Order: sequence, then C-alpha cells, then structure tokens
Amino acid sequence: MTAHADTFVRDHLPPRAQWPEMRFTLPALQFSESYNASDIVENAVAQGHGARNALLLPSATLTYDDLLREARRIAHVLTHEFGLVPGNRVLIHASNSRLSLPVWWGVFCAGGVAVGTMPMLRAHELAVILNKARISHAIVDTHRAGELDAARADAPVLKRSVTTDELERRVAEAPSSFQPIRTAADDPALIAFTSGTTGTPKGCVHFHRDIAAMAETFSRHILQPKAGDIFIGTPPFAFTFGLGAGMVFPASVGAATAICEKPGFDVLADTIAQHRATTLFTSPTGYRALMKQDVRKLASLHTCVSAGEHLPQATSDQWFAHTGIRIIDGIGSTEMIHIFVSARGDDIRPGATGKAVPGYEATLLDESDQPFEGEGEGRLAIRGPTGCRYLADDRQKNYVVNGWNVTGDLYRRDREGYFWYVARADDMIISAGYNIGAPEVENALLTHEAVAEAAVIGAPDAERGQIVKAFVVLKPGAEASEKALQDHVKATIAPYKYPRAIAFVSDLPKTHTGKLQRFKLREAP
Repeated sequence: MTAHADTFVRDHLPPRAQWPEMRFTLPALQFSESYNASDIVENAVAQGHGARNALLLPSATLTYDDLLREARRIAHVLTHEFGLVPGNRVLIHASNSRLSLPVWWGVFCAGGVAVGTMPMLRAHELAVILNKARISHAIVDTHRAGELDAARADAPVLKRSVTTDELERRVAEAPSSFQPIRTAADDPALIAFTSGTTGTPKGCVHFHRDIAAMAETFSRHILQPKAGDIFIGTPPFAFTFGLGAGMVFPASVGAATAICEKPGFDVLADTIAQHRATTLFTSPTGYRALMKQDVRKLASLHTCVSAGEHLPQATSDQWFAHTGIRIIDGIGSTEMIHIFVSARGDDIRPGATGKAVPGYEATLLDESDQPFEGEGEGRLAIRGPTGCRYLADDRQKNYVVNGWNVTGDLYRRDREGYFWYVARADDMIISAGYNIGAPEVENALLTHEAVAEAAVIGAPDAERGQIVKAFVVLKPGAEASEKALQDHVKATIAPYKYPRAIAFVSDLPKTHTGKLQRFKLREAP
C-alpha cells in the first residue's frame, strides 16, 4: 500500500498493459513491501560503517554517521518547515557538492520524489520539467537561483524553493531524530529526465526498490566494490549513471565518494591523486582526456567504468596501454536506471559491451519484433528488476515491446553470447545499399595518431542516398589531411565504409552528460 499522500506520479504512470515484464530473479531483489531508498544509508551505519568516510572533499570530509544525521535533518526541514508531504516532487538543481549526498538521501527519507536536473539547464528548460512533473518544491544552488526564478514565470506550479546556502543554515538548527517515511517498495522515488539527445526529454519514473536494485545487480556482481574503495567520476548525480556511481554503489558497501569542486580533467586527475581514488566512472570522452594528463596521478585506480556512449576498442586499448587497467564497458539507460549489459576482468572482450548483468536478461529482436537466439544482429531488448515507466508520455509504447525494454540500439551477438555494439538504430547509415554503422567508422578514425575525437553521420547524397560524413577533432599540434584519414579508414575497415566527406572542427556538440548530439551534426551546413 502506498505511503504517498500526493499520488500524482502514481496516477500518471503508463497503463499496466504498457509496462515491461518485471523479473526479480536474485535473492537480494526480493524486497519487503515497505522499503525506503534511504535505508541504504541506514544499513551502512547499522553494519558498522558509521565512522567511515562517506564523502571526501579537498578540505573536508563527511562520515556515514554525519551523512545520516544530515539526511534526517534535511527531511525534517522539508516536511516540518516547507510542508512537503510524501509523493511531492522535489527538484534538485545543483552540482555535485558537499551538500549533494545528504540532500538526495534526505529527499528519499522524507518520502519525496527526487527530480534531478543537469546544472547547466536554462530557465525555459527547467520550466518544461517543472510543469511536466508538477514539481512543488525545489532545492537549488545559490548561484543558480536566478535561472529557477526565471523559470517560475512559466511554471507557477512551483510553490517553494530554497537555495543551498539557506538550506545549510536551516539544517544546522534542525533535529536529527526524523525517521524515514515507510514508503512502499513500489512507491515512486525518482523521476529521471532523459538528456534530450533526440528531442523533448522524457520523465522516467523509478521506485524505491529500483534504486536499491542497481546496487544488487551491476554493482554487486560486476563492480564488486569494497568498503575501502574511493569512488570518483564526472557524471552528476542528476544523471542516473552518476546517481549509482557517486551515491548508491558506495553507500551499499560503506565506501567513500570523492568530489571534484571544479570541472576539468586536470582537476579530476589531481583529485584522484589527492584522495587515492580507486574506482572511476566517466565516458569514453573522459578517458581520452585523462590520457593527456600525468599518468602517475592515476596510479591508485584499480577499477574503471565507462558508459553513456559506446566505448571504442581503440580507446579501451589505449587506456590499457597507459594504465594497465581494462575498462569495464556497460550499456545502461535512464529508462532502466543503470547498466544492464557489461563484463569485468577476464570476461571483458575489448570492443564488446559484454553479457547481461546478473538479474537481467538480454536478447535481440528481429524485424518482426521477435526474440531470436544465437549469432546475429538486431535491436537490443532487456528485462529484469527495473524497466521503463514514462511519466504521462505516449512514447512508452515505443520503448516497451511485448514486455521487453527496447533501447533503440542495434547489437550483434557472437557465438559466445557477447553483445557487440553496432549503432543506435537511427545512427545506421545506408549508402548505396550498404549498411554502415557510424561507431565502426568512428573507431577506425580514432586509431589514427592525429585524431582526438570523431563523430560520424549519414549525409544526404543524390547518387548514393547517403554518404558517410565525419567530423574530426585533431590532437593539439597534430596535422592530417582528409585524404590521409580516408586512406587510414580504408586500411582499417571495409573500404566502402570510409568517410567521403570530412569536416575538421574544434569540438563536437555534446549534452551536459557528455553524450554526443548527432542531431546537431546533421543540422550543420
């Protein structure tokens, strides 16, 4: 039975017939009827991790005892001072910071539904999210309050907001005796909005049990963290990749999270060195950037995870050559909350994403949307303990097909059952009758010593229908002609896949999470 007094989110879930088939095959996924995501922190303290560091900053630390007290104080402030009732939506518009961990856990503790947003969003983008999720409360970085105030003109649904500075003052005076609201395991806890690479963002609803499920699947079985680990990474907590990497996974074992107070891969490398971080989460773009730093600063790392976009084999091999660490690749989605296909250690096949994470089932769909076994290529389909539930969005029926979550990715399965990324379904280029996966051409370009980044699209062509067009960022001081790169690709992969047009650019368009925005490249002249 729901503990939500405000049932807006539950009332605007998709019809049950459009839900994916849910499977809870592991013992750790058998949640009790009553469960609150903040129990993860409560359990960390109960298991003796209270005195261990939960958060590391350049000049401050926060133990799990501190974290639990502050989360409870924030829950008290939200409910007793700001009138939050269970089920109200709370916008968290803030960068990763000292206050971030207690804020997120505090919202869960109070029974609120957290709605994280990327820090760089502007007023009109915030207004869309405020109205879509009918958000009543907001916590905002003090220096970003202006954007939120501007958004309120178009989103009067927002009734109460508080800056991080004001919240800190109030929390300092609040009691820490607040007990977590005994939400149901299937009460909504999170609305994660997609990054919008393909259009209007979609609100993905996740339950309290879903937040724990990502720790009991990918983290427990692939990541295998220990209490002595120190996590670090680039994704913000508003991105579910970052929510797991910086909050849920470390808390599930009593490990620490180190936060960079400034952006930049030079800062990231310095912070890794300062705190002797062991476990890194970033994108392929991030790994390529870190290889330009002093490798000695990365010496403490033992586990590296990549997601958000396909990890090219060239990047995987280059990182291994630099550090001796083989990156754990993974595919996840906002709809599924975190990674569901991956591999670790000796099971990694460079260039392949991996196999289904324990707790999940992965297959490929043919052109008739039917699963098939064995080798072949098709659309990736997933089912398990988490799944797509869009908030009041007709696009639900496109993501869920016959009970499977269909990610929109084309994959090839080999004879050993490994899944190899081919392309996003809309990234497949058809040129003169040939199907050409953009990532394959990108990977070939990235193996050229002069290329720092590459993105490939299909450009209209009267004769061929489409041609392969590449946008290339060269390494500082490097030179390469169009012909040299074309010849390199021809020598690396099937010659018909080479880019017939190459544009040299200073950077590539990306979302706030570092994901390539191919649609902007398609719009380029």
